[in-house]
Amino acid sequence: MAQAQANGITVEYETIGEGDPLLLVMGLGGQLTDWPDGFPEMLAEQGFQVITYDNRDLGLSTEFDWEAPSQVRSVAGMLVRRPPKAGYLLADMAADAAGLLDVLDIEAAHVVGMSMGGMIAQTMAIEHTARVRSLTSIMSNTGDRKNGRIAAKLMTKLARMPVPTRETAVEQSVQNFTLFAGPHFDEEEHRRRAKIGVERSFRTAGVARQTAAIMASPDRTPALARLDVPTLVIHGLVDPLVKPSGGIATAAAIPNARLLMFPDMGHDLPAPRRVEIVEAIRRNADRAR
Repeated sequence: MAQAQANGITVEYETIGEGDPLLLVMGLGGQLTDWPDGFPEMLAEQGFQVITYDNRDLGLSTEFDWEAPSQVRSVAGMLVRRPPKAGYLLADMAADAAGLLDVLDIEAAHVVGMSMGGMIAQTMAIEHTARVRSLTSIMSNTGDRKNGRIAAKLMTKLARMPVPTRETAVEQSVQNFTLFAGPHFDEEEHRRRAKIGVERSFRTAGVARQTAAIMASPDRTPALARLDVPTLVIHGLVDPLVKPSGGIATAAAIPNARLLMFPDMGHDLPAPRRVEIVEAIRRNADRAR
């Protein structure tokens, strides 16, 4: 792992493999160590130079100090569709990613984002178009506030969750993912990764600030309609955290986007589907040639 000064902040990153540059953008609250076991390596085997990194406010990248809305207020804001005040937006996080490519002397990369990472990847394609050779948006939405919303029952359960402590964070992460992952969720694999993450960095306030950035960012639908980049949209049909309508709306918004949906995938990257997902990302990247 290494650090770079990108877009005025410190970004922790790691690269594996050789070939076409591919930037993996993590979701809300995730660190570069949170990708499923072997997933970056599978992409490297497909001929990619895979770059993983910590988004701002998580992992070992720059931590901010502005106060985000409480969890209850965030949930209430989602219900009434009232954006909160935020010290940064998804556009700033996309600029971080573009800045990291600058540091690595990479003119353009294939960009793959998961959940919030999909939102960042979409924003990067909109605002840094020349830097994105192909786009893959996984279990994400367009920010239109209508599609890809959290299921009401799940929202209620998550709102009642206590703020995790360093002592409770691992088991609470497992409990959370049990609520929104699909039927192939591997509890022990996730517990092991969560333990690594907590020992590496523990920033609950960073998760709150990233949440505020998502909610304060504008609808990307009109700008997505102007994209001309090979696009793959992947979503699970049993995802209650970002409902499948989010993926459908994303694919509908982007011209010539391809939509791949799995009946046994929730808000996770299930082991039985990873080979298909990786191969689909490779095929989408090949459309850029």
